[in-house]
Amino acid sequence: MKTIKILLGFVLSATLLTSCYTEEININDNGPAISLNQLLNSYDLWYVDVNATQGYGETPFLQIAFTLTFDKGRLLANNNLVGLGSQGGGYGVEIGSYDAYDMVLDVNHVIDGFETFDVYQIDSNTIELYNPYNDTSYFLDGYQRSTFDYDFVFYDNIHYFLQEYEAWEKTFTSEFGALNEFDNENYLQFLSGGNDSTFRSSQDTSIGNPNAIYWDYTGVYGVGNITGNMYLKTLTLDYDFFDNEYFELSVIDDGTIELFHADSGTVYEFRGRGYIAYYRASNTEGKIIEKNHLPKKRKQKTKKVDNPRENKRS
Repeated sequence: MKTIKILLGFVLSATLLTSCYTEEININDNGPAISLNQLLNSYDLWYVDVNATQGYGETPFLQIAFTLTFDKGRLLANNNLVGLGSQGGGYGVEIGSYDAYDMVLDVNHVIDGFETFDVYQIDSNTIELYNPYNDTSYFLDGYQRSTFDYDFVFYDNIHYFLQEYEAWEKTFTSEFGALNEFDNENYLQFLSGGNDSTFRSSQDTSIGNPNAIYWDYTGVYGVGNITGNMYLKTLTLDYDFFDNEYFELSVIDDGTIELFHADSGTVYEFRGRGYIAYYRASNTEGKIIEKNHLPKKRKQKTKKVDNPRENKRS
C-alpha cells in the first residue's frame, strides 16, 4: 500500500456508453492511427473496471486483477492489495505473456492458459477487451504510474485486503475500554469466494500455524464507508449468540489493522498471519513455485447486462 496519501484522488471508474465505441485506434482525434502494441504501452497501468463489465461470462485473470501492465511481451498484474504500489515497482507480478497484432490480443496466462481478445479503443484512455469465447467485455482505464492513486484503489477495495491473510491474530488490547465479549476473541479470518462476506473467529491462543487454529464461530461480516474519510471504514461482525459487534477499521500498515470497538471504547490491533498471494511465480529456472490457493475474485457490484458487442471471429 502506498504510504503517502494522494490528496487529489480521481475517480477510476467512468460511465461507459455504447454509443461512444469506436474501432479506430487513435490516442487523440487529430493524431495518426497507432499500432495496438503502441496503444497498450501508452500507459503504465491499466485499471480493470469490473463494474463496467458487459456480458455474463468471466475471464478469471481479469476478474482477479486490479491493474494490468503490458511490458514488451510480459503481462504484469496487481492481484493483491498487500504491497500495492511497491510490489514490482508498482506494476505487480508477472502473470504471463502476450502478443498484440492488428486488433487482437493473445494472452498466455501461467494458470489459465491461452485467452484471446478483440481490442477496441473507447476513448483516449479506455480500452475494451472482448473475449469472443464467453461473449464478455472488460473495460480497462489507462494511467501513468506517477499519477495513479494507489490509495484510492486500496481503500475502495479494502474488503479484499482482509481476505489476503489466512488469519488475523490479536496482538494488542488497550487498557482503557469496558470489558466485553469480544475481548475473548483472539483470531479472525475473512474468507474469499462464496458469498464473499463470511468470517470466522477463534478464542485459541498462541497458535504458530494458522492452519492449526480451531474456529469457534462462523458468521457474516460487512465493511462500510464513513462519509468524509476515505481512510476509515466500519466493520460489522454478526455474532448470533451475543449480537453484532461494530468497529471502526483503520489500516496501520500492509499487515496490521486497528479495530476500535464503539460500544466499549476498546482498541484492538490484529496482525496478518499467512499471506495469500493470488498468483503463481517462477524461480530463476522458470519453474512454478507458488500457487494461488483460494478462489478470490473481485465481485461486479453493478447488475450484469447483455453485451452488445458482436462476435466477428469466424
